[in-house]
Amino acid sequence: MAIAAISAKRSATRLPTGSAARSFDRRLGEILRHATDVFYEKGYEGASMRDLSRASGMSLAGLYHYFESKEKLLYLIQRTTFRTIIDRVQERLAVGKDPEERVRIFISNHLGYFLANKKAMSVLSHEDDTLKNGYGQEIAAIKREYYRICLELLEDLKRAKGLEFPARIAVLSLFGMMNWFYTWHNPRVDADAEALSRQMGDIFLSGITRPAGGTGNLRGRRPRKV
Repeated sequence: MAIAAISAKRSATRLPTGSAARSFDRRLGEILRHATDVFYEKGYEGASMRDLSRASGMSLAGLYHYFESKEKLLYLIQRTTFRTIIDRVQERLAVGKDPEERVRIFISNHLGYFLANKKAMSVLSHEDDTLKNGYGQEIAAIKREYYRICLELLEDLKRAKGLEFPARIAVLSLFGMMNWFYTWHNPRVDADAEALSRQMGDIFLSGITRPAGGTGNLRGRRPRKV
């Protein structure tokens, strides 16, 4: 997995290209997985560079050589995760034509990736506002890109079906449904990624595609007295 964020570091240290560079990237992926485990177990504040060094099997000096701080590792975890999920959904959306099916593809991609990477989801959720300055700004920009992909899918669905619903609220509600499953999902009793995506898609789409004048529209109604 290529990590563009450290390309300058690689160049400065005169690391080789080609197969050696691919080997380096594989090793980097392993380090990020170990770092994710450490942040998941100890939290960002509770984790030290020494903890990260032990978990990754890299010397402390070697870890500092490539990652000057644990903030850099958290940044790379977040950047790699978001870029991977965006790249995957764009690839899958390229073959999807029906607007409703494209929304389902988005849901399936999100849940499928994070069900397979629950620890990463936990770290991203709990350390959402940890990164500051340039790191934080870059991650925020990637998140906005992901948000806009979902927003455009729902706007396309509105136009195709002549629907009326607030797209921004719908997007944020969908993320609210999808992002916290790691706190309750139990693979022994809950559905797998495919079935869960279908069920969550049914619930979400049945809500936003309901006619505005249908029984589910509560606008203007007074609460029933008990």
